Parts: sequence; C-alpha cells; structure tokens
Amino acid sequence: MNKPLINFVLTLFLAVISSLFTPWWSVMIVAFATALFVPLKRTSVFFIPFLAIFLFWAIYSFILSSSNDYTLAKRISVLLTLGGNPYVLIVLTGFIGGLAAGVSAILGKQIHLILKKT
Repeated sequence: MNKPLINFVLTLFLAVISSLFTPWWSVMIVAFATALFVPLKRTSVFFIPFLAIFLFWAIYSFILSSSNDYTLAKRISVLLTLGGNPYVLIVLTGFIGGLAAGVSAILGKQIHLILKKT
C-alpha cells in the first residue's frame, strides 16, 4: 500500500476510535500523529487528513441527525442562516473538522521535518 492510503486509513480509524472516548478536537491530535509518523508530500499532507475527517464527521453527523429526523440540524441551520437546510450544516460540519485536521497535519509534517534535520 502507498503512503497516502495508509495515512488516510490510519487517520480515519484512529479518529473513529478516539472520538468514542475523547472530545471533538482529538481528530486534530490524530491527524498530527499520522502526519508525524506517516509523512506525505506536498499538498497531500493537508488533503488526505482533510478528506478522512471530512468524510468521518459528515457521515457521523448525518447518522446522528437522521435518527431524530434532522430536528436539531434544521434549527441550528436556521440560526446559522443556512436557509434551514440540514444537509448544508452537515457539509459545513465536515468541512470544519477537515480543516482542523488538515492544519494539524501540516504542523505534524513540519515537526517531522525539524526532527529529521537534527
């Protein structure tokens, strides 16, 4: 298997496991750790963890919202002026999680490069 696929699967697996026991920001620690130990090149450092956490959070929020007929998601999307559309809120949730994971993965890659030089 190639490094991007390993990083994607490892990030997704560890994020699912860690989200069972830790707060929401644990995905940032997971993305940091996977970028530190499975380094990627160029833009894939950001986009692979971004995609993994985006998919995880979007699917997880869809499952949680569909179990209560999107009641809370509709109300939150009205508050955030998203037109009352719960699906836009689900995509926005995934985007925010993916952005947090991507940025922390860039930090993990930078730390990896610093440790590699010393």
